Amino acid sequence: MSLKDLAAPFTVWKRAFEKPYTQIKPIEERPGAERYRGFHINDTDKCIGCGTCESVCQNEAIDLVPVTERETRHGDSGLRPKIDYGRCCWCALCVDICPTSSLGMSNEYIWIDEDPEVFRFVPGEDETSWQTSDKGYRRAEGYELLEGERVPMPMLSFEESRKSFVEMVQGYSREQAIAEADRCVACGICIATCPAHMDVPAYIDAIRRDDMEDGLRIVYQANPLPASCGRVCSHACEYVCAVKHKGEALSIRWLKRYIVDQIYLGDYRGVLESAENQNGKKVAVIGSGPGGLAAAYYLRLLGYEVRIFDANEKAGGMLRYGIPEYRLPYDQVDKDIEYIRSLGVEIHQNVRIGVDIPFREIYDDNDAVFFSTGLTDPYGLDIAGEDLPGVISGLKILDDVTDGRDPEVGKSVVVVGGGNVAMDAARTSRRYGAEVTILYRRREEDMPADEEEIHESRGEGCRLLTQAIPLRLEKGETTRLKLYWGKAEMIPDPEGGRPRPQLIEGSEEMIECDTVIPAIGQQADYAFLPEEISAKISFKRGMVQINEYRQTGDTKIFAGGDIANRKRDAISAIADGHSAAKGIDIFLTTPGKN
Repeated sequence: MSLKDLAAPFTVWKRAFEKPYTQIKPIEERPGAERYRGFHINDTDKCIGCGTCESVCQNEAIDLVPVTERETRHGDSGLRPKIDYGRCCWCALCVDICPTSSLGMSNEYIWIDEDPEVFRFVPGEDETSWQTSDKGYRRAEGYELLEGERVPMPMLSFEESRKSFVEMVQGYSREQAIAEADRCVACGICIATCPAHMDVPAYIDAIRRDDMEDGLRIVYQANPLPASCGRVCSHACEYVCAVKHKGEALSIRWLKRYIVDQIYLGDYRGVLESAENQNGKKVAVIGSGPGGLAAAYYLRLLGYEVRIFDANEKAGGMLRYGIPEYRLPYDQVDKDIEYIRSLGVEIHQNVRIGVDIPFREIYDDNDAVFFSTGLTDPYGLDIAGEDLPGVISGLKILDDVTDGRDPEVGKSVVVVGGGNVAMDAARTSRRYGAEVTILYRRREEDMPADEEEIHESRGEGCRLLTQAIPLRLEKGETTRLKLYWGKAEMIPDPEGGRPRPQLIEGSEEMIECDTVIPAIGQQADYAFLPEEISAKISFKRGMVQINEYRQTGDTKIFAGGDIANRKRDAISAIADGHSAAKGIDIFLTTPGKN
């Protein structure tokens, strides 16, 4: 130790005789620097209540709380962050990570009050003098804690994909899946949006932990068709993903697929929940689409003897007969179905209810019936000439291909419609060598097809004609058909609905083609229901009316899927099947319900 070190403590004594320095107005005249990290502000209209700020806070100074007159809505939890200034250390990590950039900090740092409770407040909701301050800390442009771009999915090129029915999306590797899973902020907004309420953050966390068995268990809690859904789910979850506010949504659908792809079907029994011993009660399921299969799975787990009756040669419904293999390979549909079958669910194929077996017989032989028969009858175009040879519905084209038949569409095809069936029929026709035009009467942004379906259709060479109304069909000279169509202008709806297409007089044009494929929607066929049963069930605009348990007006009959749910996608049908299984269990086990 030096002499200087020994003398250092005494050097302060030299100030004992100096005039003390004081700040005359210590509060009013000491503003923070312009970018000082003062009290929080929040743009609560921009905030989605994802809770990323709460998760990142090292001091547990942030809670997500409900606020007055703000309700949960699509993509918004309805909650907002509440800051506790007894804990906050002004580190600003919450500001740096906020996906919507709604959270910031003012440069005000002095706050005097006798009530300690006021120092726990909801920025943007509780009144403060600094909420509108344009000074303070904001995340610098270009500085990001979250990765905005998703890990690219290996895919076939458009040039390759249109030559075959090989699956276009190739799937993530382990490294790619973990990297993509790392982008998840685990906000859980996706759970509320998913019709089946799958615990997305939990199964994505399983990918991070590289525990695929746990991931499979989590997925099967709400979805017994994950191999299929991991490929063709309408992924509503991704449209509300908090990360999407920073760039691209997390690839939730493909991460689900990754989990299922890592485990062989033969290993499922060692991972998943076993079915209960049979409880002596029988349930019949009509239709082996996603709704019927889901209901059968959950009913079997509860101990019911379940038999599925289906009119087609193979099970899967629209998953198999309405979606081409380049999007959903049949072996993946089989993987889902075979596990359900292995639990003891009987599936009877080629059985047409009302033809091969009376509905009444099924009704009398079972304790409950669930039917999810889908929309099987395609709508016509309602124009002159649609009965000419060469007019084939989109469903018929897809059905032929599934059964191994050449649809014989010829060299030129016009598809009429803007939904996924229309896109699938168009892309299938491309794979048979046809030049394809897609005719849609509204605008592209009005098309109900998934965005990627539209993008890939165009990429594979389909021509898209929007605001085009088919007028009539005539027999062609050099081709089978001539389709006359007219241009449409969009007329605003005075009641706030979608603009309506209206034909522009004198705008008629003609396309020569070999095949016209109407794909403008389908309706249900209830002819299999006997009159005395049908009379007890309510229908509205062709749809079965059900209660919260998917129970119809006949208490023994439950329904779900496209015939009872306007969302009309696989995951909604799966959710219906799950709800119906719970409803049937309540019906059959609760005194007074049966």
